[in-house]
Amino acid sequence: MSQQAGKDFPTLYGCATDGAEWNFIKFENAYEFEKRELWLEVLEDELRELHKAGFTHRDLRRPSDMVGSKFDNVFLTSTGFRLIDVGISALKYQVGEHLFERYIAQEFKEFEESRTFVLER
Repeated sequence: MSQQAGKDFPTLYGCATDGAEWNFIKFENAYEFEKRELWLEVLEDELRELHKAGFTHRDLRRPSDMVGSKFDNVFLTSTGFRLIDVGISALKYQVGEHLFERYIAQEFKEFEESRTFVLER
């Protein structure tokens, strides 16, 4: 197996004309992984911008006692990830600095869990 950013990809082996062994990463898997990483980076940047503007989503990860996929408020579309369901979101001016910072910390913890979830699929 070859590794790229901690992810294993199947390695295909072949033989060069001089008998030396060579290998390469199956391109489609590496490309898909890099595309997902890029989309996650964009989503992370967008979350940071929302936080700077005083908004936090607060519901990236579904509670474990609820039915459904654990990250079903994050949709993968043909143009990247989209957040839905802002029902329990919070505005900084409404909840105050201290609570807002706690919400942001929890949101990034959930984001890291979603990153792992997405990259391991």
